[in-house]
Amino acid sequence: MRVLVVEDDDGVAGAVVEALATHGHRVERVGRAADVWPHLRDADLVLLDLGLPDGDGMDVLRRIRRITPTPVLVLTARDAERDVVRGLRLGADDYLVKPVRLRELLARVEAVVRRTRAANVIADDVVEIEDLRVDLAARRATVAGQEVALTAKEFDILAALARRPGAAVSRQQLLDEVWGDAYLAVSRSLDVHLATLRGKLGRPGLLATIRGFGYRLGG
Repeated sequence: MRVLVVEDDDGVAGAVVEALATHGHRVERVGRAADVWPHLRDADLVLLDLGLPDGDGMDVLRRIRRITPTPVLVLTARDAERDVVRGLRLGADDYLVKPVRLRELLARVEAVVRRTRAANVIADDVVEIEDLRVDLAARRATVAGQEVALTAKEFDILAALARRPGAAVSRQQLLDEVWGDAYLAVSRSLDVHLATLRGKLGRPGLLATIRGFGYRLGG
């Protein structure tokens, strides 16, 4: 796997790069926000520090999420709850606080990659959670064998959640994927669509709200 390490501290970067390379990953390391973009297209995963000399890593994360679904694992010294929540809301797949044990870092990297590969595998397939069946290619959903009549937006929201069964999906991710750049104007509309979707599915516990973060389908 090709990993892009964005870290300005030579000591931290050296240890991370060595650990990843030892476990068979191909690693590119950059130390500035401006250097991310030429390497991003070739990366399968980004390890992102937030304290960069030429910009805020949160801004880098926001921009990455606008242009690519490449997984991003934040690795930073910022341990305040507001920073963790903000990073996850901006689309980070995981958030680790320095200092971190390298074995844990490698395990988190592997977990993110597994989730991403699973999502890609089912992208044109069928997802089944309890008695809910979501056919992503045909854009059809059934509950207990009965088809559920969904609007285009309701299905888009359901599909975005179904591609990550059992995983937490932030409001930001849903808004970005379903509405794109228009999400600021429709944030409250998401709540309306979700309430209607819950009612149509008839399975209140299947689509859970994660307070202060987002939602989860199943799990």
